[in-house]
Amino acid sequence: MTEETSDTLVIDDKAPTLSAKRQASPVVTTEALTILSERNKPLAATLYRPKVTPSIAIMIAPATGIKRQFYHNFATYLAEQGFGVLTFDNEGIGQSLSCPIDKSDASLISWGRHDMPAILDALQQQYPEASYHLIGHSAGGQLIGLMPNHTELSSVVNVACSSGQIKNMALPYKAKAIGFMEAFIPASNLILGYTPADKLGMGEPLPRAVARQWRIWCNGAGYIKTAFGKTVHTHYYAAVTTPALWLNFTDDDIANSKNVNDMLRVFPNMPAKNCMLAPSDFGLDEVGHMKYFSRKTFAKAPELWQMTVDWLREHS
Repeated sequence: MTEETSDTLVIDDKAPTLSAKRQASPVVTTEALTILSERNKPLAATLYRPKVTPSIAIMIAPATGIKRQFYHNFATYLAEQGFGVLTFDNEGIGQSLSCPIDKSDASLISWGRHDMPAILDALQQQYPEASYHLIGHSAGGQLIGLMPNHTELSSVVNVACSSGQIKNMALPYKAKAIGFMEAFIPASNLILGYTPADKLGMGEPLPRAVARQWRIWCNGAGYIKTAFGKTVHTHYYAAVTTPALWLNFTDDDIANSKNVNDMLRVFPNMPAKNCMLAPSDFGLDEVGHMKYFSRKTFAKAPELWQMTVDWLREHS
């Protein structure tokens, strides 16, 4: 589950057109792109260009139901460090919703198998001489093992990434998660044909298959591992050997230590540096599942974003 925070949303979601360019900062320009997935679905994306030709290019893979604008400040910061950055909306989310949402057949599986590979391909086309890296937020990190082109990645940074297994959550959040997963998702999918997660402050409305898979996977060990041999017959989780930095926080109700370790076991051969950080060590009251990407977090604890920069440079 995710909860969208508003303090990082500084772009008017409805303002950019697909061909629009605007100035994001004195040293960064942004360009709106449309990228076709293998399913021939248009994915809305934003390219952040530094003034220099980057040797490091990054795709930011979003959490479930979170639009790319949420990562704007973080992406701008990375581009100011000289990195090329590409953010995107998964199929059925934000500007990548190309049909009535109750008609969308997007799923978590299609996000990992089709959307994320298409974004990586586009990043390579934009910066053919760079090394390529993925920053995954929650689901964006969980789904890497579905990418057939995962071997093109030089490194990964996963933030708030875990299996999200409900049984490992603590009360009172566990009760909230059960209500959302076991009552709200099935009922809304049945009545509306989709899950209006936005009504509960849980990001964007979700296509029915996304919400259904989310519910099933969070009720078993290893998240997507519950689907192996059932709805997921081809995957690359055991083949992923890309070095990864996992950044998680002790006040995250979802990505707690049990669930982080549960997800790490799904990547048995990934060399992972697992950091469980206490917000108080950085002078922060909270970080939780969402606020790593907040400009307020950066203002108080710039070293948290610097951790990602240092990792990317070390693994370029």
